[in-house]
Amino acid sequence: QLQLVESGGGLVQPGGSLRLSCVASGFTLDFYAIGWFRQAPGKGREGVSCISSNDPTTHYAESVKGRFTISRDNGKNTVYLQMNSLKPEDTAVYYCAAEPLTVCGLSRDEYDYWGQGTQVTVSS
Repeated sequence: QLQLVESGGGLVQPGGSLRLSCVASGFTLDFYAIGWFRQAPGKGREGVSCISSNDPTTHYAESVKGRFTISRDNGKNTVYLQMNSLKPEDTAVYYCAAEPLTVCGLSRDEYDYWGQGTQVTVSS
C-alpha cells in the first residue's frame, strides 16, 4: 500500500525554523516527483515547493523563495522541506504529495498520492 507520512510540524516563533519530513512506504520515491503543499484555515491548498525525480529540478512559490529548501534522500525514501525565517502567514497544514512523473509542478491536480498533513503554526 502506497503511503506518505509527514512529520516535523509544530509551534515556532516568527523568524524560527522547522524541517518537515515526508517518508514514503510501499513504493520507491526515486521515480516520483514530490510536492509540498499547504492549506491555511479558510483557504485553498497551495503549492509551496516541488522536486523532480531525476535532475533533481526544484520549484518554489514566490512567497517562500529564499526561505524554504526542498531536498530528497532516496536512500531513506524521504523528502525534506527546510523552512527558515518563518512568518505568521506560513501557518498552515503542510502536505506532501507524490506522482510518478519526471518533472514536478505546483498544481495539486498533478498529484494522486497524498499524506495526512502536519500542522505548522508560526506565532509569538
